Amino acid sequence: MTEQPFVYPDANVIAGVDEVGRGPLVGAVVTAAVILDPNQPIVGLTDSKKLSEKKRLALYDQIKQKALSWSVGRAEPDEIDALNILHATMLAMQRAVNGLSVTPDYALIDGNRVPDLPMPAQAVVKGDLRVAEISAASILAKVDRDHEMALLDAAYPGYGFAQHKGYPTKVHMAALAEHGALPMHRKSFKPVKRALGID
Repeated sequence: MTEQPFVYPDANVIAGVDEVGRGPLVGAVVTAAVILDPNQPIVGLTDSKKLSEKKRLALYDQIKQKALSWSVGRAEPDEIDALNILHATMLAMQRAVNGLSVTPDYALIDGNRVPDLPMPAQAVVKGDLRVAEISAASILAKVDRDHEMALLDAAYPGYGFAQHKGYPTKVHMAALAEHGALPMHRKSFKPVKRALGID
């Protein structure tokens, strides 16, 4: 069954919003908001996870050059631990939207929940596949977060962050057991609690 295309609301300036990093055990949850320029279309936008790294990086540059406005928001591990991952993600989305230099009439949010925003907004399930603005947001958020994981990998080479991006893979779990948790691990997540002996 093919995915039905999303029908846009009647708004002039639409921002797409997406997040990357709800599932990992380490680092920030990163969100982005993008308003595309209808006069400068970007070919090839889709869910960032379906793109090769090379293609993602090329689109990342195009989005920053051609979008009417873009902004990245984040919530840090201590905020995730204090609020829980859902509320921290909503906070990071609010920060991304509030950081736009152009105020949108409407926001389309990937997933099934909408943060509290100063403009009307709608959740779109599989929005990163169906709405170009959300696809663009997913690419910005993923490239930024992947870059952070590469930097973390260079600083702490025993954990494999460049490969698993902080997700709870066997390699990551083994590293947690062997080396312990780092300051940027999310202490409210069960595997990290176990590594810290507070489960």
